[in-house]
Amino acid sequence: MSKGKVCLAYSGGLDTSIILAWLLEQGYEVIAFLADVGQEEDFEAAREKALKIGATKFVVEDVKKEFVEELCFPAVQANAVYENVYLLGTSLARPVIAKAQIRVAEREGCFAVSHGCTGKGNDQVRFELAFYALKPDVKVIAPWRLPEFINKFVGRKDLLNYAAEKGIPVTQTQEKPWSTDENLAHISYEAGILEDPDVTPPKDMWKLTVDPTDAPDTPEDFTVFFEKGNPVKIVYENGKEVTDSVDLFLTANAIARRNGVGRIDIVENRFIGIKSRGCYETPGLTLLRFAHIDLEGLVLDREVRAIRDTFVTPTFSKILYNGLYFTPEGDYTKALIPPSQISVNGQVRVRAYKGNLTILGRSSETEKLYDATVASMDELTDFDPTDTSGFIAVQSIRIKKYGEQKLSRGEKF
Repeated sequence: MSKGKVCLAYSGGLDTSIILAWLLEQGYEVIAFLADVGQEEDFEAAREKALKIGATKFVVEDVKKEFVEELCFPAVQANAVYENVYLLGTSLARPVIAKAQIRVAEREGCFAVSHGCTGKGNDQVRFELAFYALKPDVKVIAPWRLPEFINKFVGRKDLLNYAAEKGIPVTQTQEKPWSTDENLAHISYEAGILEDPDVTPPKDMWKLTVDPTDAPDTPEDFTVFFEKGNPVKIVYENGKEVTDSVDLFLTANAIARRNGVGRIDIVENRFIGIKSRGCYETPGLTLLRFAHIDLEGLVLDREVRAIRDTFVTPTFSKILYNGLYFTPEGDYTKALIPPSQISVNGQVRVRAYKGNLTILGRSSETEKLYDATVASMDELTDFDPTDTSGFIAVQSIRIKKYGEQKLSRGEKF
């Protein structure tokens, strides 16, 4: 007799295939769920494998549009970045995957959801906190934290032996000893040889982007258009245009990929307190964020930008990284993004060349915070330089006091 239905986040890889077989062995009926977030994956092969192992049903949910419009574009608006370099590609996908998994679980009558996240990573936190926010009464089965599972599968050899026993085909090889996670925004590489932070990633590891040294010798120019901070159009290849959100993101990806843009190699601080080495390719998101930051210099009020940069950007980034998207602080911080973007309208001309992006120019028909006449060194206009004397005098009051204080103590700057 079945213990009930479980919706398993299933990728078709070794770990989730083993978990699927193990859940069946425990007496559960399993619905295998796979979210299409733009990863370059053989969904039909995953379907066949899941059903062959014994899943009752295999369900794919296409969430690419939701992913781009509800997560990636707000990340661009906020210039989201974790620890100065990581553009949160994995973190951004988790809320839409969790939402889709809960939708499938409810539709299929599942009492529980399950995943294959390890007990040392961030994703277990991201998924489970999302599950509990979206469906507070859901039961979560996390095999990699259950003693009966981790005692049975101590190492990869145990997983492979179990796969052979159950007739589960595996594709893992010794030639590429690392794990990956891919979506429309990026791909990550972790574990295996990358656990030594001083090991240089092999050239054939990188999947999405051309090696910068092999990128075209001719620069590629294009223009990104923004409305209220959202990318709305890309004009490229001498007049081609794209406006649909998903197609726009795919185009940004294509331009960046063929020009070697978007690679990073970092050691980051995981939410649970462990340092982790990760390599990431984030082509299109890197390109869009780069253009967005530049346009803000032209059209965004400096005090609004200062507040956004001081609070919203780091807070939203941390919320995404730590899996706190569906929380009170998540809702509050997300609500602060659109007001900062009202004036971010215009276009940025960009050049991609051998791993680099260069700004060629920017303009806006509607936002006039920049005034070439006022900024000019050759015209006085309404700005009276003599007014600056009073400005400096007021600003210098506390500076003079500070200088007097240091001198009185015999200190030097």
